Amino acid sequence: MSQNEQGGSNKPRPTIKAVRGTRDLLPDQTPLWNRVESVARSVFSRYGFGEIRTPVFEDTSLFSRSVGEETDIVSKEMFTWEDRARAASEKAQSLTLRPESTAGVVRAYIEHKLGETGQLQKLYYIGPQFRRERPQRGRYRQFWQIGAEVIGPQTSGAESPLRDAEILEMLASLLDELGIRDWKLELNSVGSSEDRVRYNQALREALAPVKDKLCPDNQRRAETNPLRVLDSKDEADQEIINGLPKIADYLGEDSREHFAQVLAALDACGVPYHLNPRLVRGLDYYTRTTFEFTVTTGLGTQNAMLGGGRYDGLSEMLGGPRAPGIGFAIGEDRLILTLQAQAEADGTSVAAPKLDAYIAPLGVGQNAAALALAKELRREGLTVEVGDGSFKLRKSFDAADKVARHIVLLGEDEVATGVLTVKSFATGEQVKVERAELANSLKSS
Repeated sequence: MSQNEQGGSNKPRPTIKAVRGTRDLLPDQTPLWNRVESVARSVFSRYGFGEIRTPVFEDTSLFSRSVGEETDIVSKEMFTWEDRARAASEKAQSLTLRPESTAGVVRAYIEHKLGETGQLQKLYYIGPQFRRERPQRGRYRQFWQIGAEVIGPQTSGAESPLRDAEILEMLASLLDELGIRDWKLELNSVGSSEDRVRYNQALREALAPVKDKLCPDNQRRAETNPLRVLDSKDEADQEIINGLPKIADYLGEDSREHFAQVLAALDACGVPYHLNPRLVRGLDYYTRTTFEFTVTTGLGTQNAMLGGGRYDGLSEMLGGPRAPGIGFAIGEDRLILTLQAQAEADGTSVAAPKLDAYIAPLGVGQNAAALALAKELRREGLTVEVGDGSFKLRKSFDAADKVARHIVLLGEDEVATGVLTVKSFATGEQVKVERAELANSLKSS
């Protein structure tokens, strides 16, 4: 019986591709990602941060209570589903892939009673986030963030302006060490929760006569969360937004003094900044200091690469103790784009460095010896690829030139005498090297 008679088909099955808004990072791309993450880990460790890893999905209420029901993230962008109940008497739990990590870190802080130590908690994370937004350059539905949070009881000094300035100085150092040029730090204070109540009322009054001229999203925000109007990127609304009251005029004395101390500390450290009275960030939990780092290369008009701020009331919003905090998140995808664009502008490369050596066995009979030699060199910390003895010599040279700085020829004579033939692709020089000296020779050339 034929396949068609059995109900099958000879038509090829369609190719399965990555879901729209997601992507694969291939081996020629990941070395740059690894370098960025390695530098970040190094910098964070020097400032006393430890790594935390939280689940990629959480109870949906964690984000609706912290990020805010009226934010675009919660109202439009979250990947949410109902987890089936384990028993007929149980209610299905609503779960969400994390759209950001601050809420999860604070949830972990509360759940594991980290505040009971009385110590300041400095925590960093590196991992994927998920938002159902329109994919575009540098913005994906699964994207990666590098972030950090400083949180603790009031007695730990978590509320101090020093912490704000330290975070900002650390970020400036990180960007410099990564080689990011022409970054700009934009700063604002959105005040305390009491300051925001006064300011929100002033915004509502100012928006009431012009609300109908705004885009539909901003008309809704004008009613539900007027502070979010300031965060709008709708070009047609910018003239109206520029004429709205400035939050600096509604800050209480404590908020003013806090912000002044942040600026004084940045001045002392030589960190340049630009005050931006419209900078409010997009999440409801921010208080006092808010900030963004922008760049002029690689990201186009949407040039924010990282941002964050203080969130002194978030722990209480999630049912925990009072625990002032401040944190940030770096869009790693956008950071990578910036580094690539800068390298292209400079005429340089961000490609992975070549391996130290390619061992070319001259005949299949030398394959085992080649693998044994590779093992020796790898134990010395060298990066090594092994060819196959079935390759013709020209093919071995071509393969080696693509991946390695040197080719090591291993034939019967080399195995018998322990004297190896090594060629450097950079100089074209070919030399004889004793096997015992091979590792040091490769390291020094």
